[in-house]
Amino acid sequence: MEIQQEKKLCYFCQHKMDKIDFKDAYLLRRFMNSQGKIYPPKRHGTCARHQRTLANAIKKARSMALVPFVVK
Repeated sequence: MEIQQEKKLCYFCQHKMDKIDFKDAYLLRRFMNSQGKIYPPKRHGTCARHQRTLANAIKKARSMALVPFVVK
């Protein structure tokens, strides 16, 4: 017997967000683990388009010191 899981829907598509603001650190941290790494799309179900935008926003927020590169 195979158990099929429901496909996770993209958070940004559900909320009809066109742009991901790099200044919204609280939102960005939802998609990062405790070590500061970006979660893969399979973890939260983000679509490819929003995963690319999310990665760029996190990288920009890191350079502006809004979210950490590495958590010690």
